[in-house]
Amino acid sequence: MTSIIIFSLLAVLLITGMPISIALGLTVLLYMVALTNVPIEAVALKLFTGIERFEIMAIPFFVLAGSFLTHGGVARRMIRFATDMVGHLPGGLGLSAVLACALFAAISGSSPATVVAIGSILMPAMVRAGFPWEFGTGVISTSGALGILIPPSIVMVMYSVSTSTSVGAMFMAGVVPGILLAILLALLTWFRAWRHDYPRQPKASWAERGAAFRDSVWGLSLIVVVMGGIYSGLFTPTEAAAVSAVYSFFVAVFVYRDLKLSDVPRVLLESANMSAMLLYIITNAILFSFLLTYENIPQTLSAWMLDQGFGPIMFLLAVNLLLILAGDFMEPSSIILIMAPLLYPVAMRLGIHPIHFGIILTVNMEIGMVTPPVGLNLYIASGITHKGLSEVTVACLPWMMVMVVFLLLVTYVPAISLWLPGVLGML
Repeated sequence: MTSIIIFSLLAVLLITGMPISIALGLTVLLYMVALTNVPIEAVALKLFTGIERFEIMAIPFFVLAGSFLTHGGVARRMIRFATDMVGHLPGGLGLSAVLACALFAAISGSSPATVVAIGSILMPAMVRAGFPWEFGTGVISTSGALGILIPPSIVMVMYSVSTSTSVGAMFMAGVVPGILLAILLALLTWFRAWRHDYPRQPKASWAERGAAFRDSVWGLSLIVVVMGGIYSGLFTPTEAAAVSAVYSFFVAVFVYRDLKLSDVPRVLLESANMSAMLLYIITNAILFSFLLTYENIPQTLSAWMLDQGFGPIMFLLAVNLLLILAGDFMEPSSIILIMAPLLYPVAMRLGIHPIHFGIILTVNMEIGMVTPPVGLNLYIASGITHKGLSEVTVACLPWMMVMVVFLLLVTYVPAISLWLPGVLGML
């Protein structure tokens, strides 16, 4: 009954159109004041102490790094490098889009930033080259979702904050699944291009490929700086985020010089707005998690599922269905921060590894980015192509089916997520 009251109150507030962050906080305050004897001072104290975590500082730094990279010409150089490498194959620009999205995802940590940076350049270029707009939209909208699976990933940081899981281990666990999904999306792209005889690009010489690599090496080096620094122990994931922000600023302003010093305040303001929104959601979600824990809802849910005979297979299937449904109506940050504290204790009692569980949640968030009505990647693609949301959704369906198959693969083959962090001794 307690669970019904809490989630019904949250649902009513969301239906009114209230932002998720305010709805979470107001749900806690209304419930605590009306139905408990918890002092309001305790709620205020939790509001501040809950966000005093070193790992949370990684979020604004990764957001800032992504903004510098998006505005600083890094994406354009990565697209040129990707096109020179695979553009001569069937559907060359489509394959270039997948590769460019994967590379940009490995330095941005954001799915929308990946779609904006790659899509704004490649979608019009593909149409001019003779590709149907549906093909380019489907490829880039879904490949852009790699931004939250290939590390660094803001969603992974949020999961780690919610469950006290190692951020570094989560980052390493996302490498193999991210590469595998990129390969699956590329295979579908190649097959559809080969079947419909879509145009290819002229084959680049090795000299041209070398020149493209040298031109993009400053951006690509950020992958080595962040992941190498974390693995070697040179710095923590939070420190890696700060390093990536400074490095991105240096590359965008002083190396590529596509971003003027006069434009830096605008980029800082955009990043501050995005960071403030995310941190406000996190703060209220931590407060909501405190309420759930206070009322023993995760423990009650865990006991109920075990009493019903739920094993790992059925539980993970139920989790996937629940998260895909939630992804239709909420954005990833909110889902992770609400659902992770609720489902994590059940997963632990069923013997599911916390890192494996985190990757499952992350892949679900990827699918949510390309499912209507609130899939952010769809809105970005709609804005670039000037097509309706329903048309963009239909264009993405073939690649979305691949993502669903990949979700099942990651869910029931834990080694895909756990192999690399296990080899590196991070489990």
